[in-house]
Amino acid sequence: MIAPITSLARVLKTDSGIEQNYTHGPKEVVPAERLEVSDAFIKWYDIHPIGRPAPDKIRQLARHHLISTKLDARGLGFLLLHRCGESFYFLIVCTWRNSNELWETVFYKDGDVMSEFRPFPRDGSHKPAFCVWELVPVWHEQQAWVRFLSSARDEAAAEEWARDQYAGEA
Repeated sequence: MIAPITSLARVLKTDSGIEQNYTHGPKEVVPAERLEVSDAFIKWYDIHPIGRPAPDKIRQLARHHLISTKLDARGLGFLLLHRCGESFYFLIVCTWRNSNELWETVFYKDGDVMSEFRPFPRDGSHKPAFCVWELVPVWHEQQAWVRFLSSARDEAAAEEWARDQYAGEA
């Protein structure tokens, strides 16, 4: 027998984590040109509202930032350039570490107020991770990584992993 949920109604009423006027809609995930920096090989994904990709100048700014910044990220991984709203962007760099762990570095740019991407402040102990749209390519990459871990993990397998990218609705 399953015990009744006593806190569900209270949580829904006091703080469900959903803003009162929030309306959810689809976005699209589009693979882009991969990024190779000194210590990392990174697959690139753009995430944006359908039909509203990030302007080329934002993508170029993000690429320039990652090439010119000394990243702690090493190894194989992927990144998400996520257009949130009109002019707010997350740039999330993820790499696989300790064989099976996903590590991340998060940058952001808030419209014309910021001329470049900066590290996203991460105060507090309960931190944001991925939104529902970002989880779509993250899930694909988790599956691709498991296939790579189960392979010979040689150059041919790595090339197959590098070509394996998601494209579609999120």
